[in-house]
Amino acid sequence: MTGYFWPLATIAALGAGGFAAHWLAFRAARRIAARSAFSWSDAIVERLRRPTRFLAILFCASLGLPLVPDGVAALVLKKTTTLCWIGAAAWLAISLSAAIEGFLSKRYDPAQPDNLKARRFLTRIKVLQRMAAGLIALLAAGAMLLVFERFRSLGVSILASAGLAGVILGFSAQKVLGLVLAGIQVAWTQPIRIDDVVVVEGEWGRIEEITLTYVVVRIWDNRRLVLPISYFLEKPFQNWTRTSADILGAVFLRLDYTAPVDAIREELARICREEGAALWNGEVCGAQVTDADEQAVEVRMLVSADNSSKAWDLRCLVREKMIDFLRREHPATLPVTRWREAPIRREPAPAE
Repeated sequence: MTGYFWPLATIAALGAGGFAAHWLAFRAARRIAARSAFSWSDAIVERLRRPTRFLAILFCASLGLPLVPDGVAALVLKKTTTLCWIGAAAWLAISLSAAIEGFLSKRYDPAQPDNLKARRFLTRIKVLQRMAAGLIALLAAGAMLLVFERFRSLGVSILASAGLAGVILGFSAQKVLGLVLAGIQVAWTQPIRIDDVVVVEGEWGRIEEITLTYVVVRIWDNRRLVLPISYFLEKPFQNWTRTSADILGAVFLRLDYTAPVDAIREELARICREEGAALWNGEVCGAQVTDADEQAVEVRMLVSADNSSKAWDLRCLVREKMIDFLRREHPATLPVTRWREAPIRREPAPAE
């Protein structure tokens, strides 16, 4: 073992030198990125910091491998180094794809009012990045197995002799493959996009994440609903922002037959113009009697907003203000229950 001390010490020293060189180079790159006119340079440099550091250490340490005497230790070091090179290359490729995805995503802001184009692009780029990362990891795993001759021959013999196992594996992977194909179909046909407002399983929420196999919906109370991606190809659901974000909101009130509909229309217009000006988009504001039964009439008030969140707040505002208006100005229009007491018919007493 004494013959390996100095070669291993040299490899460790070279690795430390690689770490120091990367630290200096990274500090310089960070300063250049900070002075750059591109706002995304810092994010890309930070994203590539760890894989490039590992590559720098690995490269410098590999320079000392020829110093190791031939033997089992040298063979183990060479195999380990090869595995590290494959893993480092895959890590760098995945980090680079994530950096490109982050750079492209920053060019499109889904927070803008008219964000249809941004949501469409973000959906595609995020799904493609996950596909690329999965493919790189799969190729890296295959390349690592090829390093070992024993595993390579064992794998060939298993594939040649275990046909039944291959059939079982194929059937078991059918579901996963179907989900992956469904993810690709969703990425290109786009029945849903990132930040779409949807109603699924009776829950209102926004599409938060789309992967190759599942979709995460952030519900209005910050719960997360996780669904298989094939759900959005096989079952009906509501997409409130498929073509545009503007939406109509309805408020229903059941009132007495004496309700002044014209006064309600005037008050609704005033609420939209004055108190709901920040929520109402100025397009639809109207009231109609949509139903009547033996007890009350149903008044439907329609208002429009730029998105579903504003529509919800506007509906609540209209409902509160209209109830307050009717309570103050027309209290008799609130629903009441009427009945009429018929006079009791008394039979004459029998004569004695």
